[in-house]
Amino acid sequence: MSDAVVPHRSEDQAHVPAGWFRRALDSDIFYSFRRSRLTMVAAVITLLFFLLALFASWLAVQNPFDPAQLQLINSRIAPLWTADGQSPFLLGTDEQGRDVLSAILYGLRISLAVGIAGVIFAGALGIALGLVAGYFGGAVDSVIMRIADVQLTFPAILIALLVNGVAKSLLGNRLDEMSTLGVLIIAIGLSFWVQYARTVRGSVMVEKNRDYVAAAQLIGLPAPTIMLRHVLPNTMGPILVIATINLALAIITEATLSFLGAGMPDTMPSLGTLIRIGNNYLFAGEWWIVAFPGIALAGLILSINLVGDWLRDALNPKLR
Repeated sequence: MSDAVVPHRSEDQAHVPAGWFRRALDSDIFYSFRRSRLTMVAAVITLLFFLLALFASWLAVQNPFDPAQLQLINSRIAPLWTADGQSPFLLGTDEQGRDVLSAILYGLRISLAVGIAGVIFAGALGIALGLVAGYFGGAVDSVIMRIADVQLTFPAILIALLVNGVAKSLLGNRLDEMSTLGVLIIAIGLSFWVQYARTVRGSVMVEKNRDYVAAAQLIGLPAPTIMLRHVLPNTMGPILVIATINLALAIITEATLSFLGAGMPDTMPSLGTLIRIGNNYLFAGEWWIVAFPGIALAGLILSINLVGDWLRDALNPKLR
């Protein structure tokens, strides 16, 4: 009887990654991430902000949205480390007796919710219009792109102010806190869809001439299936970059609207609302009411932008 032949496993085969997680760790993108200490720090700070917003109800000493938990006797208390500080108000209180740290945690939750939902809405609208314009072309493409060109002539904040103003004029007193939240999401989404549409349109115009699209058309697949299942996955790289950068822009837009008084109300403040409230007391000596929300907003925007800049470079094959 001949001996069984045992296949020899080479050294290269022994180091073949096992599973998607191992493949991700060995990818060029993760290698680029590990090489950039600044990006790693920015990613950690961004993750920290998301965790603070997620667990705000457990970390905050009070619910700043609940008037029953606020006491005017505790208004305008200085931060804890100053001579006039009081426990448990680490960052002091505002004019309504709200703990500034608790207000920042809950306001961070509102700002991130509006930003993420606005980016999702803008991405869904822009991707859909970009797919239709790039795939079908002709008059449909011309109409969508001319609308996009017209919108690009106006700053995003003006579009958001216009949509927000129209909604408030139509709804009037029926616009409560949650309705205001929805209006902000729609206003921000309608302000940023153009970038997605133009990027996806350009990618689709290239991809639709590929052999795999012709093969899909030959076997009779409907156009929506071809666009969503075959063309869209090949355009996801630029979309992820735009979404990351637009998240910071969406948060800034929401903060600007709230600072101008066209955003979230004082009863359910975002970071922009907190900055607007604190700005009224800046020259009265209560600097902490505006300083700490401003620092939180600046740190959040900076960290997201740094991650977005790295992602843009990491997904660009010309920069590898």
